[in-house]
Amino acid sequence: MLAIAGGGPVAPASNAMKLLVLGGTVFLGRHIVEAALAQGEQVTLFNRGRSAAALFPGVERLIGDRDGDLRALQGRRFDAVVDCSGYTPEQLARTAAALGGETPHYTFISSISAYAAFPPGIAFDETAAVAPGHEGYGALKARAEEALDAALPGRVARVRPGLIVGPHDPTGRFTYWPTRVARGGDVLAPGDPGRMVQFIDARDLALWCLQLARRRTSGVFNAVGPGMTMASLLDECLRVTGSNARFVWLADEELIAQGVAPWTALPLWIPQSDPSFGGMLLAMNRRALDAGLVARPLRETIRDTLQWVNDGGAASASGAGTLSPAMEARCLAHIR
Repeated sequence: MLAIAGGGPVAPASNAMKLLVLGGTVFLGRHIVEAALAQGEQVTLFNRGRSAAALFPGVERLIGDRDGDLRALQGRRFDAVVDCSGYTPEQLARTAAALGGETPHYTFISSISAYAAFPPGIAFDETAAVAPGHEGYGALKARAEEALDAALPGRVARVRPGLIVGPHDPTGRFTYWPTRVARGGDVLAPGDPGRMVQFIDARDLALWCLQLARRRTSGVFNAVGPGMTMASLLDECLRVTGSNARFVWLADEELIAQGVAPWTALPLWIPQSDPSFGGMLLAMNRRALDAGLVARPLRETIRDTLQWVNDGGAASASGAGTLSPAMEARCLAHIR
């Protein structure tokens, strides 16, 4: 019998996938495991055993290191692999080799950071050029994709999410907005209210990854949710929280002049004129939608994220590096 955290034991279904999840205890991986167990899949975890060791009691856990000892994977065969923890081409090549190159399907969680650049105002699909070389997060993700495709040709789903959001997010990104709006008062809002933003709920991404695995769907996919304006996101936060927040918008140039760091200080804000990243939130997701990706209503993501924070799930409601109340007050005073 397998156990789901917070629920009773669930036996694998008669047609259960033998699913290997690499990682599986922090954020996206945690949601993938929860969804897989709820569907009756037979789940095995492989990780270093350093995070949430008590999570998912009864689930087989193999201990190893992507950069070191992979012996626990040798001789094991799975119907599908979902990889939430791979970052370098060496890790992907070694993992595929340890599994014997016989895995029928492998879903690799890459990133839209794998693309070479995001020119302002230009939407992009999966045919956009990827980052060259072997330096930096995005380039390494691109090389990791290529190494895996070479090892398992025709059997890989290369999933490129942008910002992943929702309960259990350890970064504080996105979480900043529901929690800040809930506090009420004057809220510093970044840039153009009509600027487009996009993200994906980790639970939607998890369900879709399992669908890709079960259907053995291969290819490259931008895993992003529907685009919306920054104003519509903040307005929905206001409706869900019922607070008395009032949004005070400050232009990109003025935010930069005040020393506000794009993306980190105010999540989902990137100056539209930035030559390298101005279009980062303009990924086209038609290919993912055609392959079955479904996004839940925004209000559910906001509500559930805020509930998780209020229940003590997040050590910090705003997240490391996000705008402090003091800094926000200084920016608001500048406007006045």
